[in-house]
Amino acid sequence: MKITTILAIIAMTINCTTIMAQETIKQTAGRNQLGEFAPKFAELNDDVLFGEVWSRTDKLGLRDRSLVTITSLISQGITDSSLTYHLQTAKQNGITQTEIAEIITHISFYAGWPKAWAAFRLAKEVWAEDASAEDAKAIFQREMIFPIGEPNTAYAKYFTGNSYLAPVSNEQVPVFNVTFEPGCRNNWHIHRATKGGGQMLIGVAGRGWYQEEGKPAVQILPGTVIHIPAGVKHWHGAAADSWFAHLAFEVAGENTSNEWLEPVTDEEYSKL
Repeated sequence: MKITTILAIIAMTINCTTIMAQETIKQTAGRNQLGEFAPKFAELNDDVLFGEVWSRTDKLGLRDRSLVTITSLISQGITDSSLTYHLQTAKQNGITQTEIAEIITHISFYAGWPKAWAAFRLAKEVWAEDASAEDAKAIFQREMIFPIGEPNTAYAKYFTGNSYLAPVSNEQVPVFNVTFEPGCRNNWHIHRATKGGGQMLIGVAGRGWYQEEGKPAVQILPGTVIHIPAGVKHWHGAAADSWFAHLAFEVAGENTSNEWLEPVTDEEYSKL
């Protein structure tokens, strides 16, 4: 199986862990707070540190850069608003409550116990709103035999809400378990192929939706099988009140690719 084919599967479903295209990080905090007092420092902060260094995502992903940054700050005993900002950024870049707790615990043995306590106080505030979501996620995990997997960060721009990816098999036919939080769905998209191609979904747990353009949405429950021909515009995701997971299989074809289109609007989604 060609590596390009495997990457196409991941792109069709949710975020994979490898950044495929370099994006420029936009930052204005320097100019907003120090633009008149220290214009050169503001320029270096916004345009160099964030605009260049943080934007080198083809070299090191945003999630890893967040991990390195918060480790550096905590090790130096910096637990002010700058750490709060980078903890918030780490959360946005896919680091979960469970992971940040383990990260700070690990740091404590090298940087010092008091520094970890101070960092935990800020992290607890940043991830406080995720406590109930983490509980719901843990409950959902117990409902299915496949793992939920890792947060999707690389393709987040093609999704509304949070989703997760777990590879089930890379032999013969690559299979991935894709999990969506309530209300999460991917953008309208089309699986392209000059011959064959397409995708097959099998509901694993929870309740979700699949819809082709111009047709009513179809509910996906555990055991539901969805066949998606190449060239058909469609989307799939979770119901508004339920976590949802499905297995995703690629149908073999020639010159396969995935074309991402516009998001499913709240108005469209609320009609389901």
